[in-house]
Amino acid sequence: MSMQESKSIAIVCVCDNHYAILLAAAIKSVETNHHTDEKLEFFLVEDSISEKNKLRISDSINTETTTIHWIPAAECIPKDASLPVDRSSAPLNVYIRLFVQHFIPKHIKRIIYLDVDMIMLEDVSKLWHTDLGDNIVAAVQDQFIQIVSRWGGVSNYEHFGIAADNMYFNSGLMIIDIEKWEKSDITKKVIACIAEFTDLALYQDQYGLNAVLYKDWFPLNPLWNRFAYSEEERPFIIHFTGRKPIYKSYEYSEKYRKIFYTYLAMTGWKNFKPIGETSRYFKKINNLLEKVLKKIGLSKK
Repeated sequence: MSMQESKSIAIVCVCDNHYAILLAAAIKSVETNHHTDEKLEFFLVEDSISEKNKLRISDSINTETTTIHWIPAAECIPKDASLPVDRSSAPLNVYIRLFVQHFIPKHIKRIIYLDVDMIMLEDVSKLWHTDLGDNIVAAVQDQFIQIVSRWGGVSNYEHFGIAADNMYFNSGLMIIDIEKWEKSDITKKVIACIAEFTDLALYQDQYGLNAVLYKDWFPLNPLWNRFAYSEEERPFIIHFTGRKPIYKSYEYSEKYRKIFYTYLAMTGWKNFKPIGETSRYFKKINNLLEKVLKKIGLSKK
């Protein structure tokens, strides 16, 4: 199925309950700035998102243009998959995007993966119709880690035969050709790479993706993934890496923060006010406790 024959745009996001508020704003920004006749299909992998927050998100969308498919995170990773466990605080759900071929309907041949801490200001259809050529993914060169040899990139690049100045991409936004991905067995290769070099994988699967796909990714216009400390007048996507705009301690572009709240106001969180660090850590602890209770069958959600 070619892009011309596709009747909808497939978007994948992975989110837990803590960042459901960010997911709501992200979806609304995509929907609001989408102007073609193509429908939007969001495949939302949820890691213990409460029914209340799911309803908040679902009630915010325009059902004439947008469809949401909720997929429990536990169903997205095959039972026989062995995930590398590192010493970071990153949750295992960071690996779920590696398994899109397992939970996306087989008739879908391409997906756009979006981190939930993003706001899209351009029509997603322009991104969807990107010609990947023979490449497996398309992404944006990382704004902070420009090349693989820079700190945080692929420090053992020589092991993989990668040139020191090879571009390094940020995996927060990716267009993935699922057929090419499966044919090249990217999931297995990335996981094996991270497992072998766990101590070097500072950004989890982003390390593995860059090590494995260094010759097979297409560089997008940088405006498709601009960090919150950027100064572009109108990026296509604002990526709130670091402290999120839902916190009082957010310290990046004030203009971008206002844009975030413009879209948030269109959701079930329209009256939300930035929270302090105490609330932030309390919510993290509460979410962790809820996951534990859910596993042992004591959760009321």
